[in-house]
Amino acid sequence: MHVKCVICDKIEDINDDCLQAKRLRNRRLHMYLCAPCKGRIAEKTKKRHATGNFRLYKENKQKKDLI
Repeated sequence: MHVKCVICDKIEDINDDCLQAKRLRNRRLHMYLCAPCKGRIAEKTKKRHATGNFRLYKENKQKKDLI
């Protein structure tokens, strides 16, 4: 399966039977990142976590009791 990195537009081949290929086929919102781009994003994210200013906001889900 031919895939294209959304950041650097590099075209790569991945195995048709792998889990990532299945996710890309069935869920169109999933994006493919090549290994260098994925590593670069992971490194910058770890740096932001280390500063202490990085926060993840969780959605407050209200429990609905139907009974």
